[in-house]
Amino acid sequence: MIVIHPFAKPLQNDGVNPKNYPYWQELIALINEPIVQVGVDGEQQLVSDFRKGLSIQELKQLLAECQTWIAVDSFFQHLAWSVEKPGIVLWSVSDPNIFGHTENINLLKDRSYLAKNQFLWWDYTPYNSEAFVKPEEVVYHLTSLQNTTI
Repeated sequence: MIVIHPFAKPLQNDGVNPKNYPYWQELIALINEPIVQVGVDGEQQLVSDFRKGLSIQELKQLLAECQTWIAVDSFFQHLAWSVEKPGIVLWSVSDPNIFGHTENINLLKDRSYLAKNQFLWWDYTPYNSEAFVKPEEVVYHLTSLQNTTI
């Protein structure tokens, strides 16, 4: 089973968080494994098994049970790091050299898309779907990760 955490925290200005990956449907269609989505009420359900509002302990248990995980830059990658479960992080405007963990596969399309000031609220950063890697690249890395962890 693969866990996905597809959405970063909603912005205060109600805009689209620039860290939210735009190609989830395409990516999900390319994955031939059971997928569990974790998130909160109000988020779009992307797969049939959507577990909302889990406690930290429940998320840790799910991480212990899953083969791997895929997430946008959010608290989830830090939680996974705390239980020593590497996975894949999809980056766009936030810098994996600042906010990431080297144990993960950190997929950043290009540093030219990074926000100039990494420490401002993300509300001031425009959404740009071009800032993300394509689903095929994620699947390539997912396959390599699975081959090294099985």
